[in-house]
Amino acid sequence: MKHPKSSNPSHLTMAVALSSLFFFFFFFFFFFVLLSSVAEARYGSYGYPISSIVSEQLFNSIFLHKDDSACPGKGFYNYSSFVQATRCFPQFGNTGDLDTRKREIAAFLAQISHETTGGWATAPDGPYAWGLCFKEEVNPQSDYCDSTNKKWPCYPGKTYHGRGPIQLSWNFNYGPAGKALGFDGLRNPEIVANDSVISFKTALWFWMTTQKPKPSCHDVMVGLYKPTAADIQANRTAGFGLVTNIINGGLECGIPNDSRVNDRIGFYKRYAQIFNVDVGPNLDCANQKSY
Repeated sequence: MKHPKSSNPSHLTMAVALSSLFFFFFFFFFFFVLLSSVAEARYGSYGYPISSIVSEQLFNSIFLHKDDSACPGKGFYNYSSFVQATRCFPQFGNTGDLDTRKREIAAFLAQISHETTGGWATAPDGPYAWGLCFKEEVNPQSDYCDSTNKKWPCYPGKTYHGRGPIQLSWNFNYGPAGKALGFDGLRNPEIVANDSVISFKTALWFWMTTQKPKPSCHDVMVGLYKPTAADIQANRTAGFGLVTNIINGGLECGIPNDSRVNDRIGFYKRYAQIFNVDVGPNLDCANQKSY
């Protein structure tokens, strides 16, 4: 008995075409997933490296005199260490639209510039070209040990004075920063002034971390800050001034025309202009109560 022919050349051609199309789309999907994984590993889940906004050339032009022989931090605050540190905090400079991202970066760089400035009113290129000049506090007035803090007890013989871009201070900051970043901040606080990557990481840790009742500087600058009833009563309104309050409000806020606050604002205005963004509202904290 003969079997009837079941194959039709046109049907066979269509089947081959469909199979090829299926394998093409499967390969394309697999390749896309692979690229996405590589991008996430390299840039963080938010997708953009900090270098897309701050190039090495721009970084060095912002910190024009950081490597001058007059600066104790000469050679310490290099661009590659900054970029490497930001990879541990993928939301930094990577939240919101492009202007928001630029504004946050400008605010961060302004605050660390003030904390480490070597400039003065008549300095070459102006007072706001001398950020990242110092890596340690000069002539600290105490060991910055809060002996009442039992969670992060001071280690004998160690001091917790200002170090690094944000001038990390006090045992209650060194302890949790070290825990979060993988070093012993209480027994080895000196590493913040000796390892440039860790140094930048501590500044970013302070910037990104909420320490109640304070919000994080990051949340303030990207529009995620939600003031509590106490914040509203204390006039702690969102803006660069609130970031200053978070960093050093106990000494600088609630004071009209404070020179330290004005210095921070001067850096911020310069950097915002470089990034071509507006500075936003509430630049100072003269009418805010500190935390």
